Amino acid sequence: MHGEYKVPGGKLVVVDVEAEDGVLRHVRVAGDFFLEPDEALDAVNAALEGAPADTDTAGLAARIDAALPAGTVMYGLTAEGVGVAVRRALARATDWTDYDWQLIHEAPQPPALHMALDEVLTAEVAAGRRPPTLRVWEWGAPAVVIGSFQSLRNEVDPEGAARHGVEVVRRISGGGAMFVEPGNTITYSLSVPESLVQGLSFQDSYAYLDDWVLGALGDMGVRAWYEPLNDIATDQGKIAGAAQKRIVGPGGGPGAVLHHVTMSYDIDADKMVEVLRIGREKLSGKGTTSAKKRVDPLRRQTGLAREAVIDRMIGSFRARYGLARGELTAGELARARELARTKFGSPAWTARVP
Repeated sequence: MHGEYKVPGGKLVVVDVEAEDGVLRHVRVAGDFFLEPDEALDAVNAALEGAPADTDTAGLAARIDAALPAGTVMYGLTAEGVGVAVRRALARATDWTDYDWQLIHEAPQPPALHMALDEVLTAEVAAGRRPPTLRVWEWGAPAVVIGSFQSLRNEVDPEGAARHGVEVVRRISGGGAMFVEPGNTITYSLSVPESLVQGLSFQDSYAYLDDWVLGALGDMGVRAWYEPLNDIATDQGKIAGAAQKRIVGPGGGPGAVLHHVTMSYDIDADKMVEVLRIGREKLSGKGTTSAKKRVDPLRRQTGLAREAVIDRMIGSFRARYGLARGELTAGELARARELARTKFGSPAWTARVP
């Protein structure tokens, strides 16, 4: 069995392993990381050899740490990263390059339709009728998008939203509220087979699915990193938030993961605080007392037009994994429009947590 895992902010770890009689055998760890002294790699392999095959990532990492020679130096590598690669091998996880990725980048669409497209496209990936898809959104109207489990009244100031013509919609994933305006936000979705994140914890899957965009930002001169669970940040502040939803496949079989991210390109912070109710507890948890300081726009950090940032992100994804331009099918669009009308545009769904 073969498993690969790129350590967030680090290097690729590759593990080849067999499971015999419930234990790990013939373990071989490799990759483009740096490790000193040379015999430390033999120690890693020996630590994993004979380990129970159901040992979790933390347990595998503990075995590695205990076996490393004194003074071992790892660069681009962690014991946890090796453990993840082992678990992915045993789970027979797939890799990004195993797929023919498709890009969907349509004209601006209403907020409720965007919510519906996420559900429809991810269900199509789960059913095997659509390849893994990167969808870049264009917003047809300003909106507040609240998480699946958030209280409408706690998150949104209805008078502020009405005053600024901001539509409120609820997405199917958890997480916090997002304030978006056309031209000021970069939003994308990944609809991927569940096998791509096999062997990863829920938390690790966030960083794994967005590693490509951290690389793209780095190429634009922005040093960004993941702040667990779901924020992308720089030393200037938060620039993006991510959320996920798992969708079960037909008949309860393997499904798909929806991973979507909203990045602030040029946020109107004054308008944002008039529309969102941002509580003191949430702000204190982020180490700041001002909502305006929580989000730092990409426009200032990159000096690039929004379209140029998007083009570079798409180019980075294509260079890593391959990416062909696609389009929504007539059936997908019809189902999404129906869902937008009956579910995502309905008061019953939007206020399902009052």
